[in-house]
Amino acid sequence: MKYIIKLAMVMIPLGLIIAAVPENTTKQYKLTAQEMINEVQTGQQFVHPDAIAAQIVSNDPELQLIDVRSKDEYDKFHLPNAINIPLANLLNPDNADVIDQGIKTNVFYSNGSTRANEVWMITRQLGYKNNYVLLGGLNFWIETISNPEKPRITSPDDEFAKYDFRMGASQALGGGGQVAPAASAPSSGSAIPAVTPKPKKKRAAGGC
Repeated sequence: MKYIIKLAMVMIPLGLIIAAVPENTTKQYKLTAQEMINEVQTGQQFVHPDAIAAQIVSNDPELQLIDVRSKDEYDKFHLPNAINIPLANLLNPDNADVIDQGIKTNVFYSNGSTRANEVWMITRQLGYKNNYVLLGGLNFWIETISNPEKPRITSPDDEFAKYDFRMGASQALGGGGQVAPAASAPSSGSAIPAVTPKPKKKRAAGGC
């Protein structure tokens, strides 16, 4: 029974999205249902906001943030230098060189993790690499980076270091922090994955 529930949680959103995509824009899938479940369960697609904040502050040229919400949501607020590819437009041929490439590390995000993770599942099924998901989406970003909670006085030193980093990143990104930006993110939390080069692929369109 648990297997069936897990299978449904992975495949139903994916199936609904693919069903809405015009037939001539789809490609043959690379993974079986069980392989997709195994991929999802590892959680290796998620990148912590701390790692993303450090890459933004340092202007890392390999980072490409992709906002998968609607254009209206994107226009109201988005992360620095993010581009907008709404979920409904994911398989538009004009976006192929952004999503399937070996130059940048793409990090999808939405308000939470669900929509961005659905986008990741599709790109993973199509065999695309260098695509990841911002853990917790913008909701978790605001909680951890824009408005971090100050540790208790009895908290360990690494919690204060993490707080100082987040306040610095918040200040650098216009979030009202009061501490000078840290040079890099604290050691805890998932780091930005290394880019897997894809020779003979054109440079990603859409800027940084």
